[in-house]
Amino acid sequence: MRYISTRGQSPAISFSETLMTGLAPDGGLYLPETYPKFTAKQLGEMHDLSYKDLAFELMQYFVDDISQQDLKKVINNTYTPEIFSYARQEQDASQITPILKVEDNVYILSLSNGPTLAFKDIAMQFLGNIFEYLLNKNSMQLNILGATSGDTGSAAEYAMRGKKGINVFMLSPYQKMSAFQTAQMFSLQDENIFNISVKGVFDDCQDIVKAVSNDLVFKKENAIGAVNSINWGRIIAQIVYYFKGYFQITNDMSQVIDITVPSGNFGNICAGHIARMMGLPIRKLIVATNENDVLDEFFKTGRYAPRNADNTFHTSSPSMDISKASNFERFIFDLVGRDSNTLVDLWKKIDAGQSFDLSMTGFFGQVENYGFTSASSSHSNRLDFIKRIYQKHHILIDTHTADGFKAAYEHRSDDIPMMILETALPVKFEETIIEALGIKPNRPEQLIDLELLPQKSKVAENDVNFIKSYIKENI
Repeated sequence: MRYISTRGQSPAISFSETLMTGLAPDGGLYLPETYPKFTAKQLGEMHDLSYKDLAFELMQYFVDDISQQDLKKVINNTYTPEIFSYARQEQDASQITPILKVEDNVYILSLSNGPTLAFKDIAMQFLGNIFEYLLNKNSMQLNILGATSGDTGSAAEYAMRGKKGINVFMLSPYQKMSAFQTAQMFSLQDENIFNISVKGVFDDCQDIVKAVSNDLVFKKENAIGAVNSINWGRIIAQIVYYFKGYFQITNDMSQVIDITVPSGNFGNICAGHIARMMGLPIRKLIVATNENDVLDEFFKTGRYAPRNADNTFHTSSPSMDISKASNFERFIFDLVGRDSNTLVDLWKKIDAGQSFDLSMTGFFGQVENYGFTSASSSHSNRLDFIKRIYQKHHILIDTHTADGFKAAYEHRSDDIPMMILETALPVKFEETIIEALGIKPNRPEQLIDLELLPQKSKVAENDVNFIKSYIKENI
């Protein structure tokens, strides 16, 4: 398996090279040259595999330069009940991503059982271990530069803290994360962790990461790597739980299901798109957005118009406060028939702060063939669904998962199973849970009074050159 850039101007590379490179030199994102495709018979043979065995079965198709023995060892060290031990009491932590039945044909895929209580842990724990394996094997150093709207940062830092040969520089929007999210990140005192609060919104942080990655000389001289969802290693790790969730819902490999995914940077649902391309029987992939509904606008109209910082809203589902979804480029690449020239023409407009409109092209007509549809929600919708699911089903959900429920119930069919991907545990957004229900969500014992721990971070202007200097001073 070789990997190509969506923008077509970088040579094909190996799996390990995609991990260490992140963004391609031409500014594009890496995808495999082809997707493996499974038959119903092959899916049936995977049905009863444990999570770690399923992860190996699927990942081996994408990993061309790590021995099967070493890959299996990394996977087995990652997906353990000890690491993913925050499952709800009624669930089996050994499943890693247990299914929680809400009502007939409605399920939650529990993805928030890792150390930072968010779905990002599932991919990030794998990425931390595979990075450490490659760096030790090749006696290399890696300086990770990332951007977070709340959950990626803590998941990355908990996965990389104390790991040999790795420094983490994580950008976050100044005073725009929840108090819990902020404390999770800023309370870490490890010498290889550097938190930087940028005066702006998440998209500003993400733009800095891309600008640094596009400075190929700086990137090479300072061994800059990426952990955001542009990193292909995260995508393949996320593909696994789509299969695992499907297998937990049905024994009939011809049964189609619908899947709703709260989406900000499009990485999570991009993994669902690839799982569908690999033959998983997904009928609909429902993109759930909040008030930052740029993706919803595209899937309804064909117009993709990222907003600037002044028009990106700070909401009660802050991990989705994103108006420029990096991984959307991967889907559009497939949508336009993997024509890099067409993709480049579209992204020239995006990179120039403009928009593109596919509504009058044949491409937009093909969107439904990929299963995509969408919905948006508001703060009042979130409060309503947090109340509704708690009072009717005695299940407490976080704000982003509430966005997912709103979208799922808007698009559900009574005769088709609906799987909603959980984003985080409710404790991460305590203020809104109290507003909705008047109660505090439970938190794991080791996280009680987390907000009272000493915190360290660097406040910075929205300035690429300052970030570059800060990195050089601290490596």
